[in-house]
Amino acid sequence: MLGSRFFWKLYASYAVLVVLAVSVVGVLTSRRVGQDLLESVERSLSNRATLLAEVAVPALAGVGGDRLQDRVEQLGRDTRTRYTVIRLDGTVIADSEENPSGMDDHGSRPEVLDARQEGRGVSTRFSRTVAASMMYVAVAVRRDGRELGFVRAALPLTAVRQRTAAVQENVLLGGLLAALIALAIGLFVTRRITAPLASMTVAAEAISRGDYQHRVRGGSNDEIGTLASAFNRMAVQLERRMETITEDRSKLLTILGGMVEGVVAVDRDQAIVHLNAAAGRILGVSPERSLGRPIWEVTRVRQVSEAIAHTLTEAGEVTEEVALEVSNQERIVQLHGARLDNGGGGHVGAVLVLHDVTELRRLERVRRDFVANVSHELKTPITAIRGLVDTIIDDQEMPLTVRTDFLRKAQNQAVRLSLLVTDLLTLARLESADGIVEPERLDAREVVGRSVANFRPAAEARHLTLDVDMPQEPVPVLGDPEALELLVNNLLDNAVKYTGEGGQVNVRLASAEGMAWLEVADDGVGISPEHHDRIFERFYRVDQARSRELGGTGLGLSIVKHICKAHHGTISVRSTLGVGSTFEVVLPLA
Repeated sequence: MLGSRFFWKLYASYAVLVVLAVSVVGVLTSRRVGQDLLESVERSLSNRATLLAEVAVPALAGVGGDRLQDRVEQLGRDTRTRYTVIRLDGTVIADSEENPSGMDDHGSRPEVLDARQEGRGVSTRFSRTVAASMMYVAVAVRRDGRELGFVRAALPLTAVRQRTAAVQENVLLGGLLAALIALAIGLFVTRRITAPLASMTVAAEAISRGDYQHRVRGGSNDEIGTLASAFNRMAVQLERRMETITEDRSKLLTILGGMVEGVVAVDRDQAIVHLNAAAGRILGVSPERSLGRPIWEVTRVRQVSEAIAHTLTEAGEVTEEVALEVSNQERIVQLHGARLDNGGGGHVGAVLVLHDVTELRRLERVRRDFVANVSHELKTPITAIRGLVDTIIDDQEMPLTVRTDFLRKAQNQAVRLSLLVTDLLTLARLESADGIVEPERLDAREVVGRSVANFRPAAEARHLTLDVDMPQEPVPVLGDPEALELLVNNLLDNAVKYTGEGGQVNVRLASAEGMAWLEVADDGVGISPEHHDRIFERFYRVDQARSRELGGTGLGLSIVKHICKAHHGTISVRSTLGVGSTFEVVLPLA
């Protein structure tokens, strides 16, 4: 409170007014008392001089007055007043304090001159005779209309000034006392006035810091009390509105943060006011470090800056699809921009929505390639079957051996077509939500053992060595036994097909660190490194002619990959062209 500048300004103004009022009243009172005392002395001297005139008439008229000096001295002692009797020519004939014979001419005295002209004269001056400041009142003595002389009464002003000084001292003491009382009352009143204002200042500062619980204390019924009540109501309303704004902002940030689309909002100067996590991922920037910075400084992607600049200058929406190079990766992004306008029709910024459609475009490309590949793979056996059958029908005289050979070829193409359709259905089932039936606990050794037993005749027919290395203890996994057996069958099928006669195929099963490890290795033709990333795609073949010659559908490794994914496992390949390949499957233990 005492540190408030407004308090001291108000109190200082009040103090100045009090001191000024007391000073003016004191000065005026002192002057008035002094004037009243002087006027009182003047009236008293005038009355005394009039009385003396009656006594001095005989002496001035020349018919007596032998004892005038004695009477004047006695009268002076009785009234403590100096009396003087003066003839018309200025000669002093009697004086209560001096010997008249030694006194000079008094006809030129100011009070005598005034009395000669006006009948009464008053003068105040320093008297060398008595060494004091004196007030003189002279009265003209007349008789029968004839002027006889003058009488003068005088008093020293020392007593008057003493009484004036005493009055001034009393006035000063009274003024100081009144001023102190007024200042004390003013201090109380000023505190009463400024206390609510200081409380409002503290409350306003608290609200500016986000503390909306602070309230103003004040219960007066005047305008300041009304202002304090209005301030408290404003704080309550502000608290509610800020809670609403904060809640809405939290909801909005949660929504924006949970969106898969990137959202970038900028002001009219293209400074970023919001950038969600999705936009940060798409543009390769940090959302926290981007706030307040220009968009062209945060990201060097030219298309984004141009889209925002175009949005700010155009009233309509901006929509385009661009290819962005972010962190050495190409992304296909759809940009949707719209300008943000205020209620007055002016624009305050823009918002840009970034929809990453890279995966969608990839899936569209995969779908087109898949349709094209399926069409091609289906067309080949169907065309062959149709050609063989048409030839048999058209040539009624075809020899039996040729007809039998044609029918066998048609049968092979039908089998190939059946395998292709079966693999497509298997792949579709694995990709669907029902790809894996209710998993069951099983021993991976049994699955591997059945697959190895199935392919051992084919390996012996090609003079291949098929070695199996499995642990003595069980390798428990959770999964679909048919799917897992299909996984091992496809790996063994590729190993047997692409390994030359006299080669070797090794199957190894082990468990470690909570995982089951299955390796299928061969010393066959091998795979070049540039094909490693694509051999698990549908219908991808390293050697198109050799794969079709060996009866492959191009879907085996894709099926293996989806089975591993459905069982929360992984598959990888290590291969060197002309040396051989090793496929490694890792599945979690039960």
